[in-house]
Amino acid sequence: MSKVIHKEIELAGRKLVLETGELAGHANGSVLAQYGETVVLATAVSQKAPADIGYFPLAVDFEEKLFAAGRISTSRFIKREGRPTETQILTGRLIDRSIRPLFPKDYQAEVQVIITVLSFDEENDPDIISLIAASAALTISDIPWNGPISGLKVGLKDGKFILNPTIKETDESDLDLLVASSEGEIVMIEAAAKEVDEKLVAEGLAFALKNGKDVLKLINDLAKDVGREKQKYESQKLAPEVEKTVKDYIQTEIMKDFDKNSLDDGWFGDCMDQLVAKFISENQPQDQKVTDKTLVGLLEDAVTQKLRDDILVHGKRPDGRKPEELREITIKVPVLPRTHGSAIFQRGETQVLSIATLASPALAQLVEGMYGESKKRYMHHYNFPPFSSGEVKRLGSPGRREIGHGALAEKALVPVIPATDVFPYTVRVVSECLSSAGSTSMASVCGSTLALMDAGVPLKEPVAGISIGLITDSTDKSKYVLLTDIAYQEDAQGDMDFKIAGTKNGITAIQMDIKLDGISTEIAKGALDRAKIARAAILKMMADAIPASRKEVSKYAPVVILVKIDPAKIGGVIGSGGRVINNIIATTGATVDVEDDGTVMISAKDPEAAQKAAVWVEGIVKEPQPGEIYEGPVTRILPFGAMVEMLPGKEGLVHVSKLAEGRVENVEDVVKVGDIVKVHVAEIDDMGRVNLSMVFDKDGKPMAKASSSEGRPERRGFGSRDGGGRFGGPRRDSRPPRKRY
Repeated sequence: MSKVIHKEIELAGRKLVLETGELAGHANGSVLAQYGETVVLATAVSQKAPADIGYFPLAVDFEEKLFAAGRISTSRFIKREGRPTETQILTGRLIDRSIRPLFPKDYQAEVQVIITVLSFDEENDPDIISLIAASAALTISDIPWNGPISGLKVGLKDGKFILNPTIKETDESDLDLLVASSEGEIVMIEAAAKEVDEKLVAEGLAFALKNGKDVLKLINDLAKDVGREKQKYESQKLAPEVEKTVKDYIQTEIMKDFDKNSLDDGWFGDCMDQLVAKFISENQPQDQKVTDKTLVGLLEDAVTQKLRDDILVHGKRPDGRKPEELREITIKVPVLPRTHGSAIFQRGETQVLSIATLASPALAQLVEGMYGESKKRYMHHYNFPPFSSGEVKRLGSPGRREIGHGALAEKALVPVIPATDVFPYTVRVVSECLSSAGSTSMASVCGSTLALMDAGVPLKEPVAGISIGLITDSTDKSKYVLLTDIAYQEDAQGDMDFKIAGTKNGITAIQMDIKLDGISTEIAKGALDRAKIARAAILKMMADAIPASRKEVSKYAPVVILVKIDPAKIGGVIGSGGRVINNIIATTGATVDVEDDGTVMISAKDPEAAQKAAVWVEGIVKEPQPGEIYEGPVTRILPFGAMVEMLPGKEGLVHVSKLAEGRVENVEDVVKVGDIVKVHVAEIDDMGRVNLSMVFDKDGKPMAKASSSEGRPERRGFGSRDGGGRFGGPRRDSRPPRKRY
């Protein structure tokens, strides 16, 4: 066993420990990292890749283990970990986006980084310590990499920044900002925010950059003690005369109509097909062999240089726009007749169709993993079919990119989704990318907002998204131009993709990727300011198309009614073995779900079914009070009176002396089984039995003084039906007025 090297520092009041030399000795680099009681193992391994693979083969996998949190899967049939969860995919992408820009562009070996969570204390999120561990594993390995980088989180509460907030502190924070940084520059940004001002976000970036220096020193100290030399490698280079021939061909045959032809998402692929057909053959001399990867590199270099020359020197973008200018935007809402909400958002040739669906609260997604179980009532799913980029590919399950883009747009809308007590629906939005020419994820943010407003979801504020790009001088990064609404090759071969979403009040989500080894806080601040201006313009266009959320939900959406009951009475609603609740569902056709806090959620396509189920539930938990009036069927005839079902499942006795004024000799002379009779509560005896009376005065009032109807559960209705208020069905005259939404 190798010598164990141990390094630690104090970071945000907790100990950060990095250790190597004991575990995973066959990996090129392995680091055991601990923060609090959260422990991860990061390994980095490289091996020679096929010469003509055509891209840098980097794979980053983040592995959650249920044992890390002392859990066993709740599934009855599968107990071992299976396909990666959405959290695992998103964390893996986050680390990938942080480390990828720092690999040498001519390094062509296959690299795999695996981060495994071994212990989770449910206080310190594994994402930050995993990013640090991956950075450390690459730094101490022999794999060429221009690191290290630091990874830190920044929270915001009461106007003060929190370094590496705990999971609980993050939930209470207005900002969840994750920053990967090198010495003095930002490499990657991921953020969720509750409409936070751009200035505060910029200050948060500077705060992370300053505190990241301690982490960088820790990793460098570890690498110094390990003392491993980096691999010597040879980049794939063409013979000078062959390289010159290829470059000349690219300039004369491909780049001559760059501005016109590059305004197509499939342009680069078409050019590559042309180059492959021209320069790759089976009979190439070995010393002049041309591969896909070398052609890709040469074409990318030509495009990048063309962009730099046109934009930096001449201020000219491929499609003729000014640096701060948006593409033409068109909006159509609604689009589809039977969906609950739909919209098309198009920016240039990027076109997204978003569809919103409303459903019962019971259909919220149950998320299970290392973090435990939770429910998600707002979901956004993003699809990128091959026809959107003019390609032919096999359709399958969503890839990591689709999951990542969907999660980003979802994150952007979460802060403006109304609370359950305001709008208790489960909401799903699907964004179908119909045409791709850059920034489809931000178009999905805009499309989602429009579809939700069309569906009648009372958003707190509309949300829009925009992507800011960057072109820098290849020899001097201080010379740069920011590009609003990047498209085409600005997106593919540009230096930055800074996606920013938010409302008129502030930012709700950020995701930044770069192809450089870092950007300054000045560039980041400029991008935030530029995005704010563009976002305001887009929000105005969206408001012109649909000024506010629809007053009512679609007639095809279900009705949802919430009934609040005393948690102690939940058993009465459910019944032994579920007998009562199943009877309600079977009889009315409504869906009925009961939460532990006493919230009964009732939903149905038919408003009458929902109302009937709600009345039934209310009746079960209702405590009748003297003087209250009811109508109900006679269920039994007894020698001394009649039993009347005054409320669903609840009976009271009308004594023979209370059947009518005067003496009654025979009960059946007045009532028979099945008769619907009007009764009032005469008294509740010491044993809780309800005694009823059918005797009223000439004005139809109970002979005894009536009391108020206390004890009735709070009930709220949602859904557009039959004029009973904004979200409710018809109001029954026998019920007190209810609060409507």
